[in-house]
Amino acid sequence: MKIGLKWIVSFSIIALVAFGGLFWNPTSDVYGTGEFLSEDKIVGADVAWILTASGLVLLMTPGLSFFYGGMVGKKNVISTMLQSFIALGVISILWVVVGFSLSFGESLGINVNGKHYGIIGNPLSYPFLNGVGSLPHKEMASTIPFILFALFQMKFAVITPAIITGSFAERVRFISYLLFIVLFCIFIYTPLCHMVWHPNGLLNTYFGVKDFAGGTVVHMSAGFAALAGALVLGKRQRPHHDPSNISFVLLGTGMLWFGWFGFNAGSALGANASAALAFGTTTIASASAMMTWIFFDRINGRSISALGACIGAVVGLVAITPGCGFVSIPESLFIGFVAAIVSNLMVNWKGLKRIDDTLDVFACHGVGGIIGMIMTAIFAHGEKASLLHGGVEVFLHHMAALILVSVFTFFGSLFLYKITNAIITLRVSEESESKGLDLSQHEESLN
Repeated sequence: MKIGLKWIVSFSIIALVAFGGLFWNPTSDVYGTGEFLSEDKIVGADVAWILTASGLVLLMTPGLSFFYGGMVGKKNVISTMLQSFIALGVISILWVVVGFSLSFGESLGINVNGKHYGIIGNPLSYPFLNGVGSLPHKEMASTIPFILFALFQMKFAVITPAIITGSFAERVRFISYLLFIVLFCIFIYTPLCHMVWHPNGLLNTYFGVKDFAGGTVVHMSAGFAALAGALVLGKRQRPHHDPSNISFVLLGTGMLWFGWFGFNAGSALGANASAALAFGTTTIASASAMMTWIFFDRINGRSISALGACIGAVVGLVAITPGCGFVSIPESLFIGFVAAIVSNLMVNWKGLKRIDDTLDVFACHGVGGIIGMIMTAIFAHGEKASLLHGGVEVFLHHMAALILVSVFTFFGSLFLYKITNAIITLRVSEESESKGLDLSQHEESLN
């Protein structure tokens, strides 16, 4: 078998990274900076819950692989599932080397009237997780070891590019995809994560964005990147196909729903009332969206299907994510209802169908994330008042932030696809696409 230069270069990079950490020589003692609390501030119950939540969020990525794998044609099941699963390897390594530093390191940005607004973290703050140890961080995770916070956040970084894969399934080259998700994580995910979740982040401090578990950071970024990917790669030769395995989709949905409790309730960063509220709103919004989806399908003359029930459930999970710790149970019921109708209309909109977003990633994750952020700005309780509680300014800031995030993630991803394609061609050949990616990319098949 012929081995191309791109594979040799890729292996060399992995080898350099693997050895690089052994020889890294930290230049400063981060524990002497005053950022960390003493070990006696650690709360055992919080540690136990976040350890559990981290495992639950990790489970979501293989869950997503089953969810997507069951939807594609039989010749592309393995390739589609691997595209999700491989993110556990690629992004985990990237996160350790530089991703966590870019997301939660010393804030780099602009100073206005004596206030700092961070855009991205200093890549030299925690390279190879240097200084990320057993002590809790004063501002970011005050009751759990900082290393646990870093690993919990890593799972979010892993699943975000995996979500994108559904938009260009059945036509992307595997090595090109690996390059793209590295670029996406560095140039789209980490600055967005920093701006929303770092204590000094621009969207956090200036815009007052309330994003409990990833409406903007995860779902909107993945959704708009998916839309850009579908546009860049173009239509498949045969855009219509029968799902290969609905039972895979059901299994994946169950794993996603189960893991989402860690995703949302874990974002409380402790075993507390916020976690309990997020746990409740998460399951109720998903249940509401699932039932709304199947009945809305029937009203519009479509059959009640297992596939529709699964998609509806996931849309509910997406929509409740940004507000899960800020809204009440009745409000989560309403959020799931609205999100299911809007996403259903988008999935079946002929204008969007012309783009050939294979698994409707933008209509479900992008639109679901947008609806969730709007609903959060309307209903959220807490320190920063939402629209229903007199917070007109907060609502307007949320809308401005939504536009900013949409433009940044869409055009930024579009640029990264172009860069990737210039280095390694993104799309497989017509022959490889016709043969199926399982065989043409991986020399494996279901049979």
